Amino acid sequence: MATLAQPAGPFALGTLSAQDGRPFPGLVVADRVLDLGRALDWAPSGTRAVLERWEETLPVLRSLAAADGPGWRPLADLRVHAPVEPRQVFQSGANYRQHVIDLHVAHRAPGDDRPDAERRAEAAELMDRRAAEDLPYVFIGLPSAITGPYDDVVLPAWAEQPDWELELAAVIGRPAHRVPVEEALEHVAGYTIANDLTDRATVFRRDMPQIGTDWLRSKNAPGFTPLGPWIVPAESIAHPDDLQVTLKLNGETMQDESTKDMIFNVARMVSYASQTARLLPGDLVLTGSPSGNGMHWGRLLRDGDVMEGSITGLGVQRTRCVAETSA
Repeated sequence: MATLAQPAGPFALGTLSAQDGRPFPGLVVADRVLDLGRALDWAPSGTRAVLERWEETLPVLRSLAAADGPGWRPLADLRVHAPVEPRQVFQSGANYRQHVIDLHVAHRAPGDDRPDAERRAEAAELMDRRAAEDLPYVFIGLPSAITGPYDDVVLPAWAEQPDWELELAAVIGRPAHRVPVEEALEHVAGYTIANDLTDRATVFRRDMPQIGTDWLRSKNAPGFTPLGPWIVPAESIAHPDDLQVTLKLNGETMQDESTKDMIFNVARMVSYASQTARLLPGDLVLTGSPSGNGMHWGRLLRDGDVMEGSITGLGVQRTRCVAETSA
């Protein structure tokens, strides 16, 4: 049974299914859902197909959301999946000021015996330089790591330090290549919630430190990116750069920060990624995670933990951690 988390605005998009049924693209209005695969004349096969024709479909979705026609089903009777299957996932690191400082102090390189105050000052200086040079840190994630917003998250047996990172994700609605910052948000269809789990123990290659970070190993295990529950249209999120990002672990608040703390805002992140890659409808641009991760608290994820993540206007996701040996 789906959790009835209400998004901002008159409607949202999701991917849902009846028990043991075929997932379908759904128009979510309050506590009811309309199967867009049947309601739209061109019968989209999934939410990504809706996004591929976003500009022409958006007015139709507004009309459907305001109507009381046939075909609506109770949300509570349906299973909620990740709202979209992207072709590409662009992830951002070191994009919240306080978070960067915390990670810099926590990830002490072998042989670095400097006091924490000195290393914090170093991190602050590094961030100021990055912001001035306008160079966000973007890397690629795997779509196969995505799981639903209420699914269990399996913690691999090899993951020694699994951690949470709740993030605002922009969902692309128009192809974007080399777009300026001023036009970047025109290519964003909407926003959703992503929890970009990371195994801190494998972030850096210990066998060859000169290589640097190993994002394949540390971030891309199956299910390491709970996504959703909904895609809320951009027109319903007036200020994406001022949303509260909150993660609770077993009911205790661990992350609680505004996207105002981002070094590079959503428009700059989308524009930067598009300077190299061609962003496609349904693609995700994750914008980084604020302070309050497990390394900060000295408390990492373990079997039985329940994470509840919310972002203003985007609903709530709730996932339970299961150790691989007991999955």
